[in-house]
Amino acid sequence: MSRHVELDEDRAVTAEQITDSMRRRLGDGLLDSRPAGPTRLYLTVDPAKIVDAADELFNGLGARFVISAGTDERENRGGFRVSHFFSFDDEDLYVALHALVPEDDPRIDSITPIIPGANWAEREIQDLLGVTAEGHPDPRRLVLPDDWPADVYPLRCDFDTRDRPASAEGMAPPMKNRPEGAVMVPVGPYFPTQHEPEAFAVFVEGEVVVDSDYRGFYNHRGIEKLGCADLTYNQIPFIAERICGICGFVHSCAYCMAVENAAGIEVPRRAQYIRTIFLELERLHSHLLWTGVAAHIIGFDTLFMQTWRMREPVMWLCEQLTGNRKTYGMNIVGGVRRDLPADAHEKIEKVIADVEREWSALTDAVPGDRTLIARLEDVGTLTPDQVRQTCCLGPTARGSGVAIDLRIDHPYAAYGELEMEKCVEDGCDTLARTLVRLAETPVAIDIIRQCLAKMPDGEIQATIDEEIPPGLEGIGAVEAPRGESFHWVLTGENNRPKRWRVRAPSYQNLQAIGPMIHGDVLADVPIDIGSIDPCYSCTDRMTVIDRRSGQMRVMTREEILDRR
Repeated sequence: MSRHVELDEDRAVTAEQITDSMRRRLGDGLLDSRPAGPTRLYLTVDPAKIVDAADELFNGLGARFVISAGTDERENRGGFRVSHFFSFDDEDLYVALHALVPEDDPRIDSITPIIPGANWAEREIQDLLGVTAEGHPDPRRLVLPDDWPADVYPLRCDFDTRDRPASAEGMAPPMKNRPEGAVMVPVGPYFPTQHEPEAFAVFVEGEVVVDSDYRGFYNHRGIEKLGCADLTYNQIPFIAERICGICGFVHSCAYCMAVENAAGIEVPRRAQYIRTIFLELERLHSHLLWTGVAAHIIGFDTLFMQTWRMREPVMWLCEQLTGNRKTYGMNIVGGVRRDLPADAHEKIEKVIADVEREWSALTDAVPGDRTLIARLEDVGTLTPDQVRQTCCLGPTARGSGVAIDLRIDHPYAAYGELEMEKCVEDGCDTLARTLVRLAETPVAIDIIRQCLAKMPDGEIQATIDEEIPPGLEGIGAVEAPRGESFHWVLTGENNRPKRWRVRAPSYQNLQAIGPMIHGDVLADVPIDIGSIDPCYSCTDRMTVIDRRSGQMRVMTREEILDRR
């Protein structure tokens, strides 16, 4: 049965009811309410009422916080737009909460005191757009390089992507205060079990973690700036695919869906099925990769080698189907670039059948392995309330009994026509997150089989005869292997977006590392962090280089120590 039909029939909270609730709470502070179909609602509020509005959605109505975005609207509206996005997952409804702050006073009250998961998003708006989050509990610099000048905001429209601001001294954010009696243990920026640069400062008393701090964004590549300054709508999917080295198809798909949602473009059903197949192939090889990496972290290298061996045929299959192991180049606005010929079905079936057989043997062995259980059980604990407060996603949330899965909650591509169940565990620990991924792998295989069996005939691209008008906004969200990848697009002039906002799932999940590792022993910290399957580069979205010489800038040992 189509899950989408069930949601339409059983909808508990409608856009009209949300608007009525917001009007009762805000009065004249609710400036505009604009439904866009049954699954999108755009609200505009007085900036003085932004905290009340967010509180009503998050605490009053039980919405999930998704992300925030800042947009330079000075040219046509005289200020900066601050947007907070929420989701009513059981109702298949996304809500955007917009407020406009004036150019001469770019400040707005912080929502982080009531929604801790908004921490990074508001700090990013401060860094990149210069809109201060008043009352933010931790307003330190987050995204910008340590030598970036204080008064230069790269997401403002008057900042050219070719600009080279001079280095400034003393801009590095201070480290969190060390608890009395604790010792700081650095994990990163380069660390054996973390395969991308990140820096955790772990504070321990003896062997027990009592607090922590995080510094990331070493690989920020300015992708959102490129997307709203230099690239056209159909160039962006190929950049979006490079946001993440694992979930590339996810990001290109979510971006295309956001533009299609904004412009009302109907994607042919055959293209939707092809997208679904590649999304699940991506989930398949991602979970195989993660299982190997997690095994390597705890010293189980036999399992590491076996799962990566199992993964290779999936990568070879993707190369046969698209020409590339990872960056497929398949998505464009309105559909896909290549068809999936009938003779490919047998190849796909053979590969997934082999993976299914070997995976079944692996999953049968894991619950009985006493060493694995000892390393994974009762560590990295994250309660359902902590999941909600930090706004975690994917297996990280589902391992704590929080059943968020966009394939069912917000059906997209062909998922509304397929049968599937959510994989949920209530152990709230690293073992539970492991079991979720083990269970999801055969589900991905089953979804691929359903798509092959139900594959409709027809076109693979929509015909788009007219230019997309400016001023439209759209949301695209995809359940990546790590959780929800969220893209928001505001259309602009010259066949380009005015604003493109990207939120990878690791952006939220990483904010839960603090409570997750608190109280664990130091030896468990690497697998605790690894259990969320962190992707630092897709979270970062600017490779730091020396603009004068054009060379990459490598931190010296002395610089790393100084920053501690």
